[in-house]
Amino acid sequence: MKNVENTLQVLENELKFVQKGGYRAPRAWKSPLIFEDSPTCRKEGCSDCPDTDCVLMSFVPKECCYEAFPCRHIPLNEIGETVDSLYRSGTNEEIEQTLQSWLLKTIQQLEEPSEWPWIEEPQTPPLNARKKTVRRVLKTAEWY
Repeated sequence: MKNVENTLQVLENELKFVQKGGYRAPRAWKSPLIFEDSPTCRKEGCSDCPDTDCVLMSFVPKECCYEAFPCRHIPLNEIGETVDSLYRSGTNEEIEQTLQSWLLKTIQQLEEPSEWPWIEEPQTPPLNARKKTVRRVLKTAEWY
């Protein structure tokens, strides 16, 4: 129950951040990244997500837990759009609206005790799987 309460609090804070325009404020030389540049995320700078205890991990599909930025792969709606897919095909307004809808729906589900069983414990990827992902990302970055 404490895990659900913590998740609820984190998502409510994320919703407040979105509603106050937190993703519209440019940071230095780039636009803020969804989840990664919000108070929700505890990673530093451009590093990979080190926090397997992050409450967002319980929303990440198991097959995406090994990605460098797992929170980008959370399905945000019925058609399976994710932050990752919306970065490629959506506008900032569409991304923000989709995120806000997901947050509202998820918060509402968390407030209903009958809906709690769908929350899974975060999957902790093995350390060697994370290293492979990092190597793949770095190898890809060398081509740019």
